Amino acid sequence: MVSVRFAPSPTGYMHIGNLRTALLNYLFALSVQKRTGEKFRFVLRMDDTDTERSRPEYEQAVYEDMRWLGISWDRLEHQSARLDRYRQVLEELKQRGLVYACYETAEELEYKRRRQRARGLPPVYDRSGLKLSPEEKNELEAQGRRPHYRFMLEHKETSWDDMVRGHCSYNGAHLSDPIIVREDGTFPYMLPSVIDDMDFGITHIIRGEDHVTNTAVQIQMFEALGAKIPEFGHPPLLTGHEGKLSKRLGSLSSRELREQGIEPMTIACLLARLGTSDPVVVCQTLEELADHFDLTHFGRAQPHFDTDDLFKLNPRVVRSMSLPAVNARLKERGEPEISALFWAAVSPNIDQIADIAEWERICSSDERFSLNEQDRLFCRQAAALLPSGDFDETTFAVWTAVVKAETGRKGRDLFHPIRLALTGREQGPELKMLLPVLGRQKTIMRLQG
Repeated sequence: MVSVRFAPSPTGYMHIGNLRTALLNYLFALSVQKRTGEKFRFVLRMDDTDTERSRPEYEQAVYEDMRWLGISWDRLEHQSARLDRYRQVLEELKQRGLVYACYETAEELEYKRRRQRARGLPPVYDRSGLKLSPEEKNELEAQGRRPHYRFMLEHKETSWDDMVRGHCSYNGAHLSDPIIVREDGTFPYMLPSVIDDMDFGITHIIRGEDHVTNTAVQIQMFEALGAKIPEFGHPPLLTGHEGKLSKRLGSLSSRELREQGIEPMTIACLLARLGTSDPVVVCQTLEELADHFDLTHFGRAQPHFDTDDLFKLNPRVVRSMSLPAVNARLKERGEPEISALFWAAVSPNIDQIADIAEWERICSSDERFSLNEQDRLFCRQAAALLPSGDFDETTFAVWTAVVKAETGRKGRDLFHPIRLALTGREQGPELKMLLPVLGRQKTIMRLQG
């Protein structure tokens, strides 16, 4: 079974970069299921060990954003509930000599890195902690220092075939032994993530390219724990107007886009293609979108995310929505359902669901719209020429042909006053489609003013 995971930190509202990671994992697993018929598992893991910055409202926002996008999960985990498991594995690694204590302060470590760079050397930790005697450690602790712990990497080549980047290889001698426990006893990202992926049976890890070096480190951790190594894919990070997308840089959050009328499938359709050379395909469900998804189509160049692209795509997505989907969205907004006749008429002029309310008001109200005296006289004459019987899509052409013959008006002089009288708008839906929606009585009322 393909098992993927999305591991957000509930320290802020999700931005587009976060949503993209969740979406790519989900679409990848869904596309495999559609090809093979085998079910997949999606694990949502809250990386909530940062107790100072994690907030319940941010966690709830993650659930809300995921459901809004149409992503469901089969398993929910919290790292804060698994600390005992991490400590257990840590002790095992200590007993095997794969973890060692270090006592440098952050300032001392930075000083070492600066000196290495000045000498043209890579800023790799020198393993000074391994050289400390028990007496030296006791002396440092007597001074009030507390140890942090590092995982000892093997100085060997670590390689994997990345689903996006192709063959990747790193030499452990060129990487710093990662800190896996801080001075205060808390766990940074590196080791808990490996333990979770091992325990939850994650088979494929799809995350941003900023984790590529982490992957080389974590593969050695998987090996040390005797775990099966997942497959990895590292799509390039999105860039925005301010550079790399980040909630700390104030990037637009998904909820802001939602409030501005962007549909979830608009985001999904764009993000599923951003970073590939494939054209955007307008789909109405993630299941449909998965038919067009291939992770290997992603290149290594950083794609640029522009909200203007969302606002250009959104009308295409909205206008292609089925009537039941539209009515479901209207229900969410607390607005009345619309008819198939009305949707067929107004959909070509709808950029977002919120626009429907304005056209519903225009079509259903008893409002009369003002015209100049000459156009009003013309519209009253046109009202008298309306054909008998119920209105349908052919009525407008038949009617205006008669009006043209009787009045001599044509082109804009013919159609513009009728549009203003019927809708009060310079532009809008095709009048041949709108006439059956308005009906005879309202049409005559507005033409006569």
